[in-house]
Amino acid sequence: MKRFLRDNGLGLAFGLLFLASLIGQAFAGNADLNDHRLADGGDPIGFWQYVASSDFAVDVAENWQSEYLQFFLFIFATVWLMQKGSTESKTAERLGAESDEDQLLGAHLEEQSPPWAKAGGWRTKLYSNSLGLVMLGLFVGSWLTQSIAGRSKYNNDRLNAFQDPVSWWDYVLSPDFWNRSLQNWQSEFLAIGSMVVLSVYLRQRGSSQSKPVGAPHDSTDESG
Repeated sequence: MKRFLRDNGLGLAFGLLFLASLIGQAFAGNADLNDHRLADGGDPIGFWQYVASSDFAVDVAENWQSEYLQFFLFIFATVWLMQKGSTESKTAERLGAESDEDQLLGAHLEEQSPPWAKAGGWRTKLYSNSLGLVMLGLFVGSWLTQSIAGRSKYNNDRLNAFQDPVSWWDYVLSPDFWNRSLQNWQSEFLAIGSMVVLSVYLRQRGSSQSKPVGAPHDSTDESG
């Protein structure tokens, strides 16, 4: 058990942080919504009713889709683009899809290489892009969830104001949808861009996201 916890500590720690923050968001969101309902003369709703509501779904989904968009774009951007001196970047010599030797494919396969890396043909090609494609799929799924839940919440607000509901397509083109999306996108792009550039000049001893403390600023694709 100790070895399992050590070998999977990073994933387990962030999984627990995710669950804790999601539960915290549910309780805080329920309390905040009830405050607004009471202020408007309405009745409060229960915790599970809130968790099953479009209010909770849209708040969760709009954050998820921005996170997965960030990773999808960054995964594919780092194939072709570089930032000299950054631990998040490849060197100029490695830009592009790289050779079979670099990627341990074809004649350079190892005994413990994944089965689909050994399979060849479409399976190896698909597996070669599987991380980015899964991130893209998660982004699209989260985006659709946000648009559906957001429309439901938006229409509830409109009905309460004695206005006509809108279609899904009209909601996707509305300022409400794009305001929710873009306020998350810009923060994600800022965060990843900051990490890329700051890792050129700053260090965190012992972190795989940082160069060795004594490494030159222009050393690229190196971690401590």
